Order: sequence, then C-alpha cells, then structure tokens
Amino acid sequence: MPATTTKTTPHLSTTTLWVMTITTALVVGNLYYNQPLLVDISHAFNITSAKAGQVSVFTQIGYALGMFFIIPLADMFKRKKLMLIDFAFIVTSLILAAIAPNIHILLIASLLIGASSMIPQLLIPMAAHLANPAERGKKIAFVMSGLLIGILLSRTFSGIVAAHFGWRAMFYIAAGLMVIMWLLVYLLLPEVEPDYKGNYKNLMLSMVHLIRDEPRLRLAAMRGALCFACFSAFWSTLTFLLKQNFNLGSDVAGLFGLVGAFGALAVGAMGRLSDKMDPYHISTFTLALVIISFIVFAFSGHSLVGLVIGVILMDMGVQATHISNQAIIFAANPDARNRVNTIYMVTYFIGGALGTFAATQLWYRYQWNGVCILGVVVATISLTMHLVNRKKIQKKATVVHS
Repeated sequence: MPATTTKTTPHLSTTTLWVMTITTALVVGNLYYNQPLLVDISHAFNITSAKAGQVSVFTQIGYALGMFFIIPLADMFKRKKLMLIDFAFIVTSLILAAIAPNIHILLIASLLIGASSMIPQLLIPMAAHLANPAERGKKIAFVMSGLLIGILLSRTFSGIVAAHFGWRAMFYIAAGLMVIMWLLVYLLLPEVEPDYKGNYKNLMLSMVHLIRDEPRLRLAAMRGALCFACFSAFWSTLTFLLKQNFNLGSDVAGLFGLVGAFGALAVGAMGRLSDKMDPYHISTFTLALVIISFIVFAFSGHSLVGLVIGVILMDMGVQATHISNQAIIFAANPDARNRVNTIYMVTYFIGGALGTFAATQLWYRYQWNGVCILGVVVATISLTMHLVNRKKIQKKATVVHS
C-alpha cells in the first residue's frame, strides 16, 4: 500500500524526549494535587473527611474511564492531535475545580480532571514507538522517571501552594501549566501516524480477547491494582493524620512526597536486577516491602520518623512492582502495547480509587489503625495471589523467552 511505504517514523531527539518527560510529569500531577488539600477542602465546604476524600476517588475513577475509552484511540488517530484536543479539556476541568462553589461541582470537576489527564499513557507507548530498538528500554525509563517525579512531587508543590495561597490557587496554577505544555507539545512534539485500520468497536472488543487469553496480564493487573490501593489509602489519609496527631498542615503533608522520592531512587536498581534475576522473586520481595511498610505505619501514628521510614519502603515496593508488571505485559504483547497498557492501567487506577474510598471511610470510623489494617490486608492478598500463581508465572515466562 502506498500509505504504508511512504510512512516514516520520526526520530526521537533529545528535545522530544525532554518534552515528553516534562509533559508526563506535569500532567500526571493533576491527579495528585488534591490529596494534600483534602483537609482544607473539608473546612471550606464544611463537610466530613470521608466526603472530602471523594475528591481523590472521583479523580482516580475519571482517570480509569479516560484510559479505557480514550487511550485505545491512539491506535486509530494521530497521537499529537489527540493530545492537543485533550489539553483543552484538562484546562477547562481545572478551572472548573478552582471556581467550584460546592463539593458537588468539585466532584464533577475532579472526575473530568482524571478523565482528561491520561496523556502520560499516550506518551509512554509513543516513546517506545519512536525510540531506536537498541535504546528503547532506556528511553522508556527516562519518560517513566517523569511519571514518578510527577506523582511524588505534585503533592509537595500542592501542599506548599495551598499553605500560602489557598487550595483553589493550586488548580489555577495547574491550568496555567497545562496551557504552557499545550504550546510545547504543539511546537516540539512530532506526529505519529496511526497503524490500526479497523473501527472503534472492534478495537475495544479486542481488549476482551486479551483479558481472556493472557493470564499473566490478568495477574499483573490485579497485583498492580492491589498495590496501588495501598498506596492511595496512605496518601489520601496522611493529611488527616498529620493534622490530628501532629497539628501539621498541607505543606508538611506535601513534603512527604520528597521523602517518597528516596524510595523511588531504588526503582531503577530494581529494574536492572529484574533483567538478571527471576522477575517472580523480585516481585515477591517488592510486595513484601508494601506489607512491611504498613506494619511500620501502624506503630508510627505519633512518630514522624516512623512515617518517613514507612513512606520510603512503601514507595519502593509499589513503584518497583509497577515497573516489573509493565515489563511482563509489554514483553508478552509487543503488538498490542496500547491496549495492554489500557487494560493494566484501568485496573490499576480502579484499585487506587477503591483504596482511597475504603481508607477515607475507615479513617472516619476507626482512624489511623483502620487505614493500616486495610493496607496490611490488601498487600497480603496481593502477595498471596502472587505466590499461589508461581508455577503459572514462571512457566509462561519460559515460553515467552524461548
């Protein structure tokens, strides 16, 4: 076909890579800005902590919906054009959150922020597509570093802004950042032509077959969802704990994102180890770290040092497990990366939304002990599921590498 023979893949230049990484960091931050703000939001609207926690829940549900319905479109439409249109929805949603007169409008805005802020999940597969095969892993890791930094430091930035200018200012600033990123993407990001020739219905139906036929994808998705449920349970209730037990505000809650960065530093080493060791044993270790972190949290309700140690352990365990999961699903399905990523990440953020919802409800009724018990139980379920499926995982891994 003429269209196929004339189509060329753009070069992944250093500038392009940096634009993709910075965009990933700033867009993913939209999902987490609200977590240090929950106490301020509850006071502003005179609502309970459980009700304020729904702001995070709706954001994560929105992200899952956006990934499920929009990310597969990257196989059908030009990716840069898709991103430029989506930025307009992100900006509109953030401004709606900033001017929300009541909690109901803020919840709607949070759902829309989540649904539109799925651009990182377009950029990571795009980096894999544009990169030289010999450097693909390194380039993906570079963009993923932007994702991790955005997740961790967005809370720090948000907490500081809220402490000095109020919680609404954070959403205005985020909207301004998105306008700048729209301009950078428009000027500096290359266009990627779509490969899929079918229709949207068949594209979506193909994901059903992937779920049915790929047991390792199902296991990785469930493992990731349970880990992220633990992660979200902690971060969505930390601000309440710091206020109640230490009388500390949103700025200090945000600074814990910097602490989490120390745990993330170990993720690169974990990724290199997984190339040399059995990924099953690496995941066993990282899942155990999540359980240990919540045991540490349980004894640290009045200890900032204990909380710091727990955050480092938890972030290391959750992020390393996440990268291990992605390595497994992408290696097994190189021709369906966008759809596989959609299945995995939708499940992942549904887990996060459920973790946030359960934790904020348990905090309202049982305070910090309830949150810690939730984390230990959910992380133990994840590790048990992993251990029970050992033979299946290792057998499939042998088939893939042979």
